[in-house]
Amino acid sequence: MKIGIAADHAGQRLKASVVEHLKASGHTVFAFGPETTPDDDYPLIVRPLADAIAHGDVERGIFFCGSGIGPAVAANKIAGVRAAMVENEWSARDGVEHVGVNMLTLGERVIGESLAKSIVDAYLSAKVQGGRHARRREQIRELDTGEYVLTEQMKARRGGAR
Repeated sequence: MKIGIAADHAGQRLKASVVEHLKASGHTVFAFGPETTPDDDYPLIVRPLADAIAHGDVERGIFFCGSGIGPAVAANKIAGVRAAMVENEWSARDGVEHVGVNMLTLGERVIGESLAKSIVDAYLSAKVQGGRHARRREQIRELDTGEYVLTEQMKARRGGAR
């Protein structure tokens, strides 16, 4: 699988370990972003990776930082990117299967190398599921594009139109 990776200053050690694991597992790894400095800004570093995911240049992406939170928020501003900060294997797998997560953000200050590799394996082995999950992903896509329309079913769930 073609995997894009990037990291800010707080995720460099975890990135190096996971990249080695990805290559040993047979994945093709593409690095995005500049060399980092202690005062780098993750929104600027995550953007090239998010753009590559949105344009289909890589199949999935992984961003490494201190917590994983900020880059997930920033990446989700890019239409077509579904980033999630994940701290366990179940969430990584479920995120892909149900939501179509295509970018993982991992916090080096939160998880260790062994757990990170296990999370990445779960993320990359998961397949997007259909059924009700496809319908929900379409509703998310509509939010990305501004095409979101309240259906009668949604209005009924909300207690009427607003």
